[in-house]
Parts: sequence; structure tokens; C-alpha cells
Amino acid sequence: MSSFQDIKDREQGLQRRLSAGQMSMIAIGGAIGTGLFLGSKFAIGFAGPSVVLSYAIGGLITLLLMGCLAEMTVAHATSGSFGAYAEHYVSPLAGFLVRYSYWACIVLAVGTEVTAVAEYMRFWFPDTPPWIWILLFSGALIGVNAASVKAFGTVEYWFSSIKIFAIVAFILMGCYLVWGSGNPAYGAHNFSAGGGFFPNGAWGTWVAVVISIFSYLSVEMIAVAAGEAENPEQAVRQAFRATIARLVVFYLLSLSLIIAIVPWDRIGAGNSPFVTVMQVLNIPYAAGILNFVVVIAALSAMNSQLYITTRMMFSLSRAGDAPIALGQLNQRGIPINALLLSTSGIALATALYVLFPQQAFTLMISLSMFGAMFTWLMIFYTHLCFRRHHDRAGGLELPFKMRLFPYSTLTGLVLMLAIMITTVFTEVFRLTLVFGLPFLLLLVILFHKVRKPRLTPATQAN
Repeated sequence: MSSFQDIKDREQGLQRRLSAGQMSMIAIGGAIGTGLFLGSKFAIGFAGPSVVLSYAIGGLITLLLMGCLAEMTVAHATSGSFGAYAEHYVSPLAGFLVRYSYWACIVLAVGTEVTAVAEYMRFWFPDTPPWIWILLFSGALIGVNAASVKAFGTVEYWFSSIKIFAIVAFILMGCYLVWGSGNPAYGAHNFSAGGGFFPNGAWGTWVAVVISIFSYLSVEMIAVAAGEAENPEQAVRQAFRATIARLVVFYLLSLSLIIAIVPWDRIGAGNSPFVTVMQVLNIPYAAGILNFVVVIAALSAMNSQLYITTRMMFSLSRAGDAPIALGQLNQRGIPINALLLSTSGIALATALYVLFPQQAFTLMISLSMFGAMFTWLMIFYTHLCFRRHHDRAGGLELPFKMRLFPYSTLTGLVLMLAIMITTVFTEVFRLTLVFGLPFLLLLVILFHKVRKPRLTPATQAN
């Protein structure tokens, strides 16, 4: 097995301009987006009040994934991240499949975010064509990502700060309403109303876990961003520990308060559950303010996803798995060609929104879900191979190590496999494997038929 340094050398050229604080915000910015503010509505529809349990299970899987990634990223900080780890510790084919599956997944996820933005803007401008908002916001964020990695980090830091401030304010207000206002309409009794805690049975709760995974999706981008961090080892450790704690608190506590304030069967009537709560409470201007925050959340996630898809395509090019032009950097250290290609999900989302306005969001989730689940599954498997390799080499001494290995990694692997199988038996997600398995087969064929020899840094220079 060749040295991992060979992979790091071929991915040189990106500028290390992201601080530890920006790294933490990038991870939070990616994960606190449409999945929480809009996707949670669909999860509540499946699970009812037990959606809290669904997101707790999803949070456990995310915690296990973050531990695996943190350990590997501290050892090897590079923009190719888990795709590069799969290439080195599993096989070149595995690295090819992980990178392309993840790239396609996040490209489509960008489409879900921009679709959601168009939906949120209807709150203020119900008669304005949605495609106008899609083009306006897409152009602005493409410009930010094309400027510099520092500009991206700065914008993402402030986007995420707004989201965190708003969620904390929502949680404080919700806590007062439920426990301090004395209003009998709010409280734990809403968890047993409308069919009980499990209105759709255990199956509904488990199906909602699928949506929770989509909601937590993008926490793994912190491993990709490590390739452009000023001090990657310190930044990764700090970001991983802070991110998972904040995500669990934000998701579980905010969802619990939503259900305690508004009966779960009324939440599906609106757009975002957060906005629905404000409308029910009749707080002046609160719904509009929160809708603004929801728009920021979606734009933040979209901003992060454009960043991560660009770096993943850059890594593919530098590995010889994509055209050489996609691995070239401009004078500001931005792989601009990879960025432009990664906007293709926006075009697809626009077309779907125009053709199927009611089904566009769930359709984009179904199409993007396979890449997310396959990537997470492979991260767990790659971690097993990573540990096995280093154990054979005489042990692994790292400042960050996954606890309870191998049981923790195996638990995450089994749960992700079970979630993938679940989509076969769920009508709304059936397209996941219908789309995903042929796509994976196509990638295998492409790997063997059209893959170029690995490029050297000298051949990649402008």
C-alpha cells in the first residue's frame, strides 16, 4: 500500500484560510438547514410525537459517524476526505464510488435547498414566480464561492450565527410557553394527543429516521473543509466535539417544543413547523422574522453544499477520475470549473419545481438520499479498514480516537444498512434505490471503462 502522503500531495494548491471557529460554523451551517426547518414537517407527518425518538436515533448514528471521521481526519486532513480514505484503505474503486455518489447526492441536496428557498419566499411574495428567487439566490452564492475560501468562510460564519441565535431564542421562548406561561394548551399532553405518542406505530417512527439522516446530512463536510483549515488537527477536534452537542440539543429540544406547543397533526398544514408555531401564537411579525431565519438557514446550507461539491469534484479530478480541467485552480485558489459543474443540481431543481411544484422537495430528497446513505455506510466500513491497517502496522497513536471500537463502528454500519433497506418498503422513498442502484452500477462501469491514470501535481498546474 502506497503512502497516504501521495494523495495529499496531489491535492495541494488549496489555500488554508479557514479558522477553527469558521470550521465549526461550516459543519453546523450544513446540518441546520432545510432538514430541520422544512424536512422535519415530513418527519412529524410519519412519526407524530415520536419524531423526537426518530431524531434521537438519527443523532446517535451521526455521533458514531462523526467519531469515525474525526479519527481519520486528524490522521489525514485533506479535501478528498472520506473519498480519499476509501481509496487508500479500501480500494481505488471504493474511493471512486464514494466520491461520485457523494458529489451527486450533495449536488441534488443543493437543489432541495434552493427549492425550499423558493417555497419560503412565497410567505412574502405569493404571486412571484419561484424561478426568480432560485436564479437570484443561486447567482449570489455562486459568486461567494467563486471569490475565495475566506469569503465563503466569512459568509457561512454569519449565516450560521443568525441560525444559532434564532434557534436559541426559539428554544427559550418555547420553554417559557410550555413551563412558564401557565397556558393549558401547551405541554406534554400534546405528545399523547391525536393518536398517542406512536400514532403511526413503530414503523412510522423508523421511517422518520430516514428523514432525520437527511436532516443531519452535511455534518461530514467538516472533514472536507479540514483540507483548507489553518490548523486542521486542532480545528477538527474542536469542531467535531462542539458540532454534535449543538446539533442534538437544537434538533431534539426544538422539535420537542414544537410538538408541545402545536398538536402534531396541525403542523403538516404549513410550510415550516417553526413558522407554523409563530402563526399559531399570533406574535406580531414573529412569523415573518422566523421565515427570514428559515431562508437564511437554507441559503447557509446551500452555500456549504456548493463548497463541498466543488472540493469533492476537485479531488476526483486530481485522482484522475474526472477531466483535468476540473482540478485546476484560479489565482485565488478556487477550483472554478468544478464549482460551475456543481451548480447542475440548481438547474435540475428549477426544472422539477416548474414541472412538479407540489412534489419537487420530496422528489429531490428521494434522489439525493441514496448518495448520502451510501457515503455514510462506506465511512463506517472505511473506518474498520483504517483501524485494521494501523493495528497491523503496530497500533495507532492519535489525540482523537473512536471509543468502544469496533462495536461503535459496527453499530453505525448496521443501522445505515437497515435504513437503506427500509426505503424499499416506503413508497415516498422508493425512488432512492430505484435511482441509486443503477447509478452505482453505472459508476462501476465508468471506473473500469473510462477512468484515466492518476494525475501528478505537475500535470495539473495551470
